[in-house]
Parts: sequence; C-alpha cells; structure tokens
Amino acid sequence: MTQAKSANTLHAKRAPRTLAGTVPAAQDDSRNRSLAHYESALRLMQTGKYEAAHEAFDKLLAEGPPELADRIRMYISACLLQVSKGKTQFSSHEERYDYAISLLNNGHYEDAREEFKAILAEKQNADYAFYGLAVLASMTGDSHTCLEHLTEAIRLNNRNRIQARSDSDFQDMADDPRFTDLLYPEV
Repeated sequence: MTQAKSANTLHAKRAPRTLAGTVPAAQDDSRNRSLAHYESALRLMQTGKYEAAHEAFDKLLAEGPPELADRIRMYISACLLQVSKGKTQFSSHEERYDYAISLLNNGHYEDAREEFKAILAEKQNADYAFYGLAVLASMTGDSHTCLEHLTEAIRLNNRNRIQARSDSDFQDMADDPRFTDLLYPEV
C-alpha cells in the first residue's frame, strides 16, 4: 500500500519551490504571460516583422523574466540588423516595382502594397504601379479594387489591356463580366 501511495505522490504535480517556500500563483501567471509575449515576439521576428518584434522585445526586456534578458538582447540586435538591411534604396521606380513584384510573388502582400503606393506617391501616373496593385487585389480576392486599379493602369497605358489578357495572375477575375468588358471593349 505504501508503494502505491508513493508512486502516486511522485506523479502528482507539485508547485515550484524556492528556498523561501513555494512560488506564489501570481508570480507563475506573470511568468506565463511573459513567456507568451516572448513567443509572440519570436513569431513576429520569424514572419519578417522586425520592427514590431523589436518593440515587443524591448517591452519584454523591461518587464520579462531576468533569465531571458540575454536572449532578448540578442533578438533585439538581430531585429535592428534586419531593420537596417530592410531600408532598401532604389535607383529608379522600375527597380522598386521589381522589388514589389518579388514581394508579391513571395506572399508579402502588405509590403508589396506599400512599395506600389510609394511609387505612386512619387509618380502619380506610374501605370505599372496601378497594374501591380490590380494584380495584388486580384490575388487577394478584392475584385472591386482590382478593377479600379486595372482601369487606371489601362487609362494611363493602353498596352496594359493587352498584357492583362494573358496574365495568369488575373485568372480569378476571368469569370467577372466587368473584367471581360474592361479587357475586350471592342467585342
């Protein structure tokens, strides 16, 4: 009987103990919250959101468990390095457009949108930026915005109409009669 009782006791979950006694539950909750924030900051970093991760790690450094401080500092340094690398300089709008397309192709839709809009902020009649925004909208299922941007791209450069006819990025729009009317107005 004593063996069965001692086996159950070994497997029972015990509260952590310190030299002064057991750890209060509030401390455990605080630590668990800090660890959850730490994991969240790591996820931000892994998805390439270095500025947001940097802010999260900064907050954790001040409030988090001291045993994580060295790791947090290391991640802060890594975030700062990535952010400094991320400030890409472009010699032309076309170069920025190529970069935006590569972001788009890799699924970084919001970053691509920012790059297209940066082109338009500097050059309002950049038909290729409107075309890129139309492709982005098509890929994300926003047909209304796709049509708006594609209409503007075609207005600025009629060759965009011909290009859009064979662009597989618009395949989700093919069944939309407004899209067909835009690409084939003469039919």
